[in-house]
Amino acid sequence: MSGRASHATPMHRRSAAGFTLVELMVVIAIIGLMSATVVLTMADPRGRVSSDVDRFAGRVHAARNTAIIVGRPVALWVSSGAYGFERRAQGQWEPITEGPLVSHDWSGETRAELGQRTRLRVMFDSIGRADQPLEFSLARDGQQLRVRMDLDGKVTSGD
Repeated sequence: MSGRASHATPMHRRSAAGFTLVELMVVIAIIGLMSATVVLTMADPRGRVSSDVDRFAGRVHAARNTAIIVGRPVALWVSSGAYGFERRAQGQWEPITEGPLVSHDWSGETRAELGQRTRLRVMFDSIGRADQPLEFSLARDGQQLRVRMDLDGKVTSGD
């Protein structure tokens, strides 16, 4: 060590009111991310046919899983204005009246086009296999999507 005394000068910080540019940029970035998240998760107030398909697909998946878990058949029915589910109990079919598998109307002006039939019906057995594939169209405001469900309950859509 040298004979010189080292003088550590404490850093004097000016107390300034306000935020630094970096702090402001971080806050703006956070607000931007949060608002983008909100906008992307908001439902379209006019509704879209693809949103109906997504909700339908989720409920079909739940119905298939219910048939497997409970070990009893679950049926899906589709009409032009709604769809719903039934379970087999005491030798007969009864509508499911609670949870995600209650009957649901298609949103807004959406309608299912079933061809010559007024109602389609598919049954999932206790291993989750449908007794037949399902195919129909959903239409709304000039937009139309073809909806298909395979024997494993997978729902797909396209023009």
